[in-house]
Amino acid sequence: MTTGQIGRFLVVAAAVLGVVGLMLLGASALGIGRLPGDLRFGSRNTRVYVPLATSVLISIVATVVLNLISRR
Repeated sequence: MTTGQIGRFLVVAAAVLGVVGLMLLGASALGIGRLPGDLRFGSRNTRVYVPLATSVLISIVATVVLNLISRR
């Protein structure tokens, strides 16, 4: 792998991380991650978070988007 290829990879990786970060900021502003079906358990020292409703919502959106893309 040449230095140019490594540099190109790092630029692409940074761009992907930036896009994912912006998506997470937007999702938290919309309240995703705090839906009524998300389960939270905890005691004084332990916290468990099970995002069931969020996972179902993301799955449905991803399915619709991928079906729209694959039909073209």
